[in-house]
Formats: sequence, structure tokens, C-alpha cells
Amino acid sequence: MDTAPPTLPTTTTPAQDTRNRRKVATAAALASAVEWYDYFVFGIAAALVLGDLYFPAGSSSAGVLASFATFAVGFLARPFGGVIAGQLGDKRGRKPMLVLALTLMGVATTGIGLLPTYETIGIAAPVLLVTLRVMQGIAVGAQWGGAMLLATEYAPEGKRGIYGSFVQLGVPIGVVTANSVFLLAGAFTSESAFAAWGWRLPFLVGLLVLVLAWYIHKHVEETPEFRAAERALAEKEKEEKGQTADKGAGTGDGKRGDGARNSPLRTILRGHLGTVFLAGGSFAVNTATFYILITGVLDYTTRELDMDRGAVLTVSLCVSLTQLVLIPASAALSDRIGRIRIYGLGAAGIALWAVPMFLLIDTGSLLWLAVGTFVGSCFLSIMYGPQAALFAELFTPEMRYTGASLGYQIAAVLGGGLAPFVMVLLLETTGTSMSVAAYIIGLAVIALGSIKVLADRAGSR
Repeated sequence: MDTAPPTLPTTTTPAQDTRNRRKVATAAALASAVEWYDYFVFGIAAALVLGDLYFPAGSSSAGVLASFATFAVGFLARPFGGVIAGQLGDKRGRKPMLVLALTLMGVATTGIGLLPTYETIGIAAPVLLVTLRVMQGIAVGAQWGGAMLLATEYAPEGKRGIYGSFVQLGVPIGVVTANSVFLLAGAFTSESAFAAWGWRLPFLVGLLVLVLAWYIHKHVEETPEFRAAERALAEKEKEEKGQTADKGAGTGDGKRGDGARNSPLRTILRGHLGTVFLAGGSFAVNTATFYILITGVLDYTTRELDMDRGAVLTVSLCVSLTQLVLIPASAALSDRIGRIRIYGLGAAGIALWAVPMFLLIDTGSLLWLAVGTFVGSCFLSIMYGPQAALFAELFTPEMRYTGASLGYQIAAVLGGGLAPFVMVLLLETTGTSMSVAAYIIGLAVIALGSIKVLADRAGSR
């Protein structure tokens, strides 16, 4: 099936089409931003307070490892969210799954903000924390595919990259907002008050996601590309029913054929699993490096290098702001010269910068921390900008939600979820940050190999 987005219905004017596309793209970007905000506040809290409050142990490292393990649990749940929402989203529509994901995230994040600590309810506290984190993982696993497809399937011809980047902007917006709220909570509370209740305030902001879920449900339409694919499947199914009926009349066998509306997951597993794993392998280095920078480095610099928490959060916030420019710029460039070229450039840059980045971080200087993480963030942005459009174009509309979500969430599990945990283990075992740099380089080599295979496949087609 042709994967180019169909034109919008001719009953609307070009100006109305443009306004509708912009409304949908804005709604998708906001959905991504609030969802990622809710997801990232947990990562920051895991680095700062959750270890002491929910996993009391004999050493600070053990508490941090336990909280980062809980952080990783959310990533393990993300593929399940991607599969469930992908199956339903490819059959029932992108919008309903996005609304459901936003609602689930709002409930889970607010629940964490209200959750009693280990000191109050004992072992039930970490158990409930893990349960709510799993809910967050399922929600964000379901959200990305819905938001990404709302944007890319509404995109005009030749602009799928830039429209997809609006959803990708949700990540730096979520990081900036999460860091800003934590900075404000820390600035207006004492150390003891922040540990007691101040850290909860960023989680309670998650209630706003429920308002956005209601708005999308009421005011955003299903994508024209999904509607076109749905009509084509319905026509094919009707045609197959007619053929089956003719055969049954002639042979006495009235059983129905396979039908057009097969399970998207079954279709992926039977014929496109290799593409899913290549997509995941190409992106794991991006998610791993990203979470190392926003969560692992926060713990490392404050606990091991004795740097000020507020100053490190400020650096992370400023670095994330630069992504708001670089992500759409790289996506727009990919619309002109190709996704794979830009995507591969970012992966190569991450590999080359890993060692210099940690050498700069190890100086303990805020300036060099900013320089090291800024350059690393630039390569992440170059790779992240075209990623939504690239993954969307790997699959046809009837299995796109499932395939793209699985590829993305496999990368999240292998890269992002385990990265802060692996970083702490490597630092404790080797005593040097160069082991973390080697970990990033290894993932980058896998990414470049996967990108090469995807490029060869695209060339052969």
C-alpha cells in the first residue's frame, strides 16, 4: 500500500486544511510533552529522593540502585503498552488510544505524588510505587505511537519529517518543564521540607494531563490516512466475503477465509520482525545516552562529584532548551536529503563524543559539564529529529502503530530503561566513567550497523 499521506477531504478549503493540520500537530505535541513530563519527573525524583524514602538500605548506592531499578521497570512495561495500543490503534484508530494513554498517565503520576513512604506503610510503599511506575510505562508506550501518527499522518506531502518532529519536541519540553518544576520546588522549600513533601508537587502537576485528554477526545479528528486504510480494508473484507460465499455455494463449504482485518501484531511477527529489531537496534544508543545525561549524570555529579543539585539541574534545563531548535531543524533537513543520512550522522557523533564528554564531566566544573552535555545533546537531537518519520515510513498504515511502537519501545527497554542502572553498576565496579563511555560506544556501533542494513533495504526497494 502506498504510504504517502492522502489529501484531506475536498469539502474543506486549503486554509481550513492548514488550520486543521496545525491544530492536530499542536495537540500531538502537547500530548507528547505532558506525557513525557509525567514520565521524567519520576527519573529526577529517583535520582534525588526516592531511594531514601521508599528503599531504605545500608548505603546510598544501594538505595539509588533500587530506585533506578524501579525507574527501569517502567521501561520494561512500555512494549506492552505499545503492543496493546498498537493492536487497537491499527484497528480502531490513533486518537482513542492516545486519549486512553493520557488518562492512564495522569492517574498514575498523581498516585505517585500522593503515595505514603516506607516509613508510613512499610513494604506496601515500594510495591505500590512499582505498580504505579508500571502504569506509567504502559501509558507512555501507548502514547508515542498515537501522538506520532496523529502528526505524521496529517502531514502534507514532503513535510512528514518536520511534522513528526513536533511530537519529538515533547521530550525536551518535558525535560525542561520537569527540571523547572523541581528547581522551583527546591527553591521554595528547605532541604527537609523538600524531602518530606516538596518533591511531591511536580507529580501533582500531572493532573493537567487529564484536561488535555478530554480536549483531544472532543476536538481532534482521526487521521485521514487511517480512515483511508480503514476504508480499503473494509472493501477488501467485503470482497473476500463475497468470494468465500461463492465458493461455499459451489462446494457446500461456507467457512470464511482469512479476511482482510488480520491481527497487526501477527502480521508484524510473521513478516516484519526483522524491521522492528533493526529499528530498535538503531535507536537504543539514543535513548541510553539521553537517560544517562538527564538521570545518571544527575546522580553521578551530585553524589560522586559533590556538585550542587540546583546547578546541575539548571545545566540540564539549559541544554534541553537547545533541542527545541535542533530537533525540528534536523527533521526539516531530513525532508530534503533523506532520513537515513541525518539519522546516521547523529549516531556516529554520539560514538565519537562519548569519551570526551565524560572526560569533561569528570572535571567537576559546571562549565565543562555544560559543554560536554551540550555537544552530546546536539548529536542526540540530530538523530531524534527524523526518527518519528523514519519509523512511520518503515511500515504500512494498517500495521504502522504496532510496528513503529514496538521498534521504539524495544529501544527504550534495551537502552533507556537500563542505562542509569547500568551506569551506577559500571561506576561501582570499575571506578571510572570511561566504562560508561564504552557502554555508549558499544550501543552506537549496534546502531550504525542497524542503520546500514535499513539503508541497504531502502536502496533495494
